[in-house]
Amino acid sequence: MRQPSRCDERIEALRPLLRDHGFALTPQRRAILRALLDFDEHPTADRVHAVLRRRRAGVSRATVFRTLDAFSRAGVIAKASHHGMAARYDGRTDAHHHLVCTLCDRVIDFSDARLDALPVPDTRRLGFAVSDLQVHLRGTCKQCREQEEKA
Repeated sequence: MRQPSRCDERIEALRPLLRDHGFALTPQRRAILRALLDFDEHPTADRVHAVLRRRRAGVSRATVFRTLDAFSRAGVIAKASHHGMAARYDGRTDAHHHLVCTLCDRVIDFSDARLDALPVPDTRRLGFAVSDLQVHLRGTCKQCREQEEKA
C-alpha cells in the first residue's frame, strides 16, 4: 500500500474546511488541489489545467477556473493577483509575502517577521476594509539575472 505523500496529507487537512464551505472532495477537486500543491510557484489556472491534461485527469478548463476561484473565495487556497499578470493561485494560506520577477512574472514565497509586524493602515475613510496584508517586492529573479549575465 502506498504511503500518503505530504501533498495528500495537506489535502486531507483541508477536508474539514472544504466541508464547512459545502465542498465535497470529489476526484476532480482532489486532482485540482494536488496539481496546485505540486507547484513550487504560483501557477495560473491554465498551468494547473495543463498539468491535469498531461496527467489525463479528465478535468475541463472551465472546471479548473471555477474550482480555483471558488476555493480562493472560501479561503482554501489564496489568489495572488499582480498587475499585468493573470491571476495566480497559492496553496499557502498562512501569512507570507511575495517576490515578483518583473521579467518572467515568477512569484516566490518568502517570510519576514518585520513585514509581518507592519501595522495595517486605517482605510475606513476610503470605505475599504482590509482583510489581509501581504508585501509584494518586485525585481529580477535569480534565473533571469543569470540569463541576462549569459547574454
